[in-house]
Amino acid sequence: MKKYKTIALSLLLGFSLAACSDFLEFDPYGLEGSTNFWKTEEDVEKALNAFHEFTYQEGVTGRGFMWFENCSDNMVTGRSQSEAQAIKDFQMTPENGRDQKDNWPWMYRIIARANDVLRNVPDMSISGSVKNRAIGQARFYRGFSYLWLAPWYGDNGVNGGIPIVTEKTPTAEIDQPRPTSVLANYDMIIEDMRAAADLLPYLSEMANEDYGRPHKAACWAFAARAALYASQFDAKYYDTVIEMCDKVMGMTGADKRGLYPDFARLWREENNFCEEYIFSLLGNAVEGPKFHGMSFENGGWGLYNTWGYFQPTLELYNAYEAGDERRDATILYPGDHIRFVGQDVTWAVGSWATSSTSGLTWRKFMSPWENADCIGKKVNSNMNNASNVLGTCLIRYADILLMKAEALIWKNGEGDSEAKSLLNQIRKRAGLPENSQATKVQLKNERRCELAFEFQPSRHLDLVRWHDAQEAYAKPLHGVKTTTNPDGSFNVQEVEIWPARTFNPNVNHVFPIPAKEVANSKNLKQNVY
Repeated sequence: MKKYKTIALSLLLGFSLAACSDFLEFDPYGLEGSTNFWKTEEDVEKALNAFHEFTYQEGVTGRGFMWFENCSDNMVTGRSQSEAQAIKDFQMTPENGRDQKDNWPWMYRIIARANDVLRNVPDMSISGSVKNRAIGQARFYRGFSYLWLAPWYGDNGVNGGIPIVTEKTPTAEIDQPRPTSVLANYDMIIEDMRAAADLLPYLSEMANEDYGRPHKAACWAFAARAALYASQFDAKYYDTVIEMCDKVMGMTGADKRGLYPDFARLWREENNFCEEYIFSLLGNAVEGPKFHGMSFENGGWGLYNTWGYFQPTLELYNAYEAGDERRDATILYPGDHIRFVGQDVTWAVGSWATSSTSGLTWRKFMSPWENADCIGKKVNSNMNNASNVLGTCLIRYADILLMKAEALIWKNGEGDSEAKSLLNQIRKRAGLPENSQATKVQLKNERRCELAFEFQPSRHLDLVRWHDAQEAYAKPLHGVKTTTNPDGSFNVQEVEIWPARTFNPNVNHVFPIPAKEVANSKNLKQNVY
């Protein structure tokens, strides 16, 4: 934490986002040593734009924590890498070099920037509306950053939470020890999101060029998620989950949220801000999140260099009920067709043979790569970048329904009538009978199928907080092997692709903090691993 003293004092170091008409444009500017900053509304805009710098860091919004999510039974590592295998097999060390290590310093950098806004903006001579917006966004991004880290590194046991630094923390004390429980983090996140919601506008009140910035519904939604994660340690947080979800569900008029009617078409650029939208990270063909290009076929048959890192398991494919429209919208099975850079691809067959570990791949986020002219228009022309025009969804309305349904079932018992109604809304959109009985098993499977491979939330975190991880990970994972016959027909064979693993719920529920962060601090205690 010592290295964040300089950041907290000077606001920004290195590259940040310039104040411009598009806050997603990436232009460098430096403020270190400036004696004239925090004087004008333009200065405030620069500070708010700087919150978005993390969105184009590959280790944060590319692979990043997907190495941790890759531990789940939904996916396997698509390429041979020893450190990636060590993470998936729960043998990770703090010195692990995968880019998950980038998240801790980047989130604390955002926390420092938020604290700078909260420290300086209240006393500035600027309009009240700009001041409220700045304070609201700072509270949002501070809570957002803690929520990004806390579930992976904090617990209510031997390790505790992660260090809390606020605008009131003296510079000499910024190297804070860990709180005794991660509940301290979740309480702070909920408090920040509540305060932010009081100050930020509704989405309908925002100019189009500000879409992608936080708003009231996003604050309530992330507060609900923090409370859901906290509820594994204390059931009283279910009330907060319900309260926050009700705020999102209760919006009316132009702000009313709902399920987009066609799940398969939800994942298209034109629906980045449809009725299901709550909060996403945005990019374009120049820069932005790289998450969507991480999987599919490694090398993309020479058409485009998708990276092939994470591939779906047959266990996930089989989790979908017969007739569930989400399955084929999420996963490509051998023989399925997709358009890729203008070509009609028959997945895993003939010249489109795959190197995928599982023989399956993700379809869900591949729409930017459909057309022959997509390169440089919809996706980055640098095939080692993979930024694209599809918003990287972090939370959407379906998740609100699922979070509230879970809270109702765990609080009131299985068969809760409102939980049935919420789950049946999800099922109806999926093309399934509206016959949910609102059992815990059904809720868990609906979350698995609805939210598969989304950047957030996490199947792995769900299994951990439900205390299901040990049993789930004790089973091997499967995929398929496809062989094409001379006449063009093909055969598909089920194969084991990953052996059973040992998950120790007393240790493996969190991951080791990057060794560099512990070495840079006098007070930061490493997780037991």
